[in-house]
Amino acid sequence: MNNHQKWTLALFPNARARRLLLMLTSVLAFWVIYFSAKDHTKFIFSLRNPLYLNHWNIFRKSFFPETLLDLEASPTETELRIKGIMEKLDQLMPPRPFTNITTTTSAKQSRATILSPQDTYCRGDQLDVLLEVRDHLGRRKQYGGDFLRARMSSPALKAGASGKVTDFNNGTYLVSFTLFWAGKVSLSLLLIHPSEGVSALWRARNQGYDKVIFTGQFANGTSQVFSQCGLTPHSNAELCEYLDYRDQEAFYCVRPPHVPCEALTHMTTRNANISYLSKKEWSLFHRSNMGVEIMKNFNPIEVLRCNKSENIETKCQLGMKTPFPSGYTVERRWITVFCKQMELNERKNTNDCLKRKLIYLMGDSTLRQWIYYLQNAVKTLKVFDHHGVGVFKTHVLLDAERHTLIQWKKHSHPFVTQQLFSVKDESYIPREIDQIAGDDGTVIVITLGQHFRPFPIKIFIRRAINIQKAIERLFLRSPKTKVILKTENTREMYLNAELFSDFHGHIQNLIMRGIFEGLNVGVIDAWDMTIAYDTRNVHPPDYVIGNQINMFLNYIC
Repeated sequence: MNNHQKWTLALFPNARARRLLLMLTSVLAFWVIYFSAKDHTKFIFSLRNPLYLNHWNIFRKSFFPETLLDLEASPTETELRIKGIMEKLDQLMPPRPFTNITTTTSAKQSRATILSPQDTYCRGDQLDVLLEVRDHLGRRKQYGGDFLRARMSSPALKAGASGKVTDFNNGTYLVSFTLFWAGKVSLSLLLIHPSEGVSALWRARNQGYDKVIFTGQFANGTSQVFSQCGLTPHSNAELCEYLDYRDQEAFYCVRPPHVPCEALTHMTTRNANISYLSKKEWSLFHRSNMGVEIMKNFNPIEVLRCNKSENIETKCQLGMKTPFPSGYTVERRWITVFCKQMELNERKNTNDCLKRKLIYLMGDSTLRQWIYYLQNAVKTLKVFDHHGVGVFKTHVLLDAERHTLIQWKKHSHPFVTQQLFSVKDESYIPREIDQIAGDDGTVIVITLGQHFRPFPIKIFIRRAINIQKAIERLFLRSPKTKVILKTENTREMYLNAELFSDFHGHIQNLIMRGIFEGLNVGVIDAWDMTIAYDTRNVHPPDYVIGNQINMFLNYIC
């Protein structure tokens, strides 16, 4: 043993103290190397290289074994929750081998029968339909899993409502309609996708992240440099890693030569010519095979008033459970069935409701529609130019006299659009929530889903869990802050089903409801509304947006 070792043992007889000394010496050596480097910037950016990151991880695990968690060795609570949700979803959608279209569910061959039929019905009654699905050869299907959509309507009254579908997983379904209004009511049941198509979409969705191409724009002096980006590190080149370590949200770009990673300013996307469906499976998603009517031969149902009252005394408030269907439309007016609505208008109570409110709209363009609607409907709200370029910049409405602010910001990656949009003024929704102090005049509205449909479902599950945790942190510091979740809209059927099918939105709605269950939040069921209105447009018309906003105002006033 040399003199240096003897001196170290004398001063630090405890093994833990010696290890601390070694750690401090290593850290000091690290910074000496850094500050002696000729090009500090080049050195620090080189740490983003996977090789350097790997060395740092080894160092981290050696000297901080208890303070930083190794996700691979010890899964976090979030990772375990994601795994549990995935297992439930896989059970919900087991593999259904597809050999020939003749063995798949046929709308024409399937049979729908009204249970306990009557000549007339009373408003408020429930009408049940038993559906037995068959394949194209007329053979009874032995399993469920078909993606169906039920709706009842009275076109003369501009009335509509969703029906509820219960899958018995044996080829039979119970389709239930609540007869909300009097008049002649038509019933509709659409086969959106057969179970074999559902199985194919579920498999294809979770197979790859490369169905959408992200292109990042980096500022390089007065010029612009473009580079490939994505949700996973799918390149051997030097990468820029944009990582939220706490929430494990990541985005990557190939680093352009001689350009720092911080120079990323804008992004655009386009669909890749990539599919995880076979040519045979694609035949299930031809437009002629999607949204096919099953109950073509049903006569309209006669519904009478029967002097039944429908008084609801409980005012709409946060934390209420929303049934399905949650309401219906008559003369294009949305009428909720689980709480009492107030009628709001600009001249009277809408301005009073919005007074001294800070309203933060977080999500996609279906929520940006609220800004456009309010700008036209409430004349005291004035547009504040937040600068930026394009429709995806931050939008702000102000009423200085009433101290009202309404702001819309898009959610962060993934955001799918061919239009160039800035990435400098955005952050993930959980981080946005963390920046809000909150009080009884603060309202947050969140919508999530449309831009997640082309990507593996784990991305969406993680984001939803992170938002739930951020809301819980918000309620700890400000329990009076109001939070409202707007579910996804239905959308067009003619688009690429692998990327944008409403089946993906349906699954995401189930996930959101499960994750947010028990939180003191309000729900605006845009999914239910857009089925009732039969809009089939990702951006529904103004009368639908107006009814969404009316429901929102009922929650906060």
